[in-house]
Amino acid sequence: MELFDYSQRAQWLRAAVLGANDGLVSTASLMMGVGAVKQDVKFMILTGFAGLIAGACSMAIGEFVSVYSQLDIELAQIKRENMARKYEETQNDDEKENLPNPFQAAGASAIAFSLGAMVPLLAAAFIKDHKVRLGVVTGATSVALLVFGGLGAILGKAPLLKSSLRVLIGGWIAMAVTYGLTKLI
Repeated sequence: MELFDYSQRAQWLRAAVLGANDGLVSTASLMMGVGAVKQDVKFMILTGFAGLIAGACSMAIGEFVSVYSQLDIELAQIKRENMARKYEETQNDDEKENLPNPFQAAGASAIAFSLGAMVPLLAAAFIKDHKVRLGVVTGATSVALLVFGGLGAILGKAPLLKSSLRVLIGGWIAMAVTYGLTKLI
């Protein structure tokens, strides 16, 4: 039986899980904050959509810059090691294949953020009653948080319940704080 090294998928998996969770929580929290003070569904949807676009762009460029910085550091380290030990050409090629890919991380993050952000947007889009809309956004977001937490655990071979609950509770806290502080203002 061949063992699969799950750390090989860590870079894009981290970007995708973080992106999806951030898109979901950021957009739902924005929509809950707006919903705390404004009942207009169009305003809520427009705010959520603007959050989706801004967040996806922000996540993509943030991941790109972060992973590219990591890549630069790792390439510099390989160069220093090669100069010190004179690695063979084939070993150097193998090392480069395992380096982080900033384009892959940026793409995974932006797409995942957008997919996560679509959950509360779609949940709110067809509900006219303000209180029902807030409940539906909260419910749909809660289900998606559990799914994203579980998916991350499954892909990374980590504990399912612990991961799912951590993501769910974190999302609830973000939505509640945003709703509560916006309501106070």
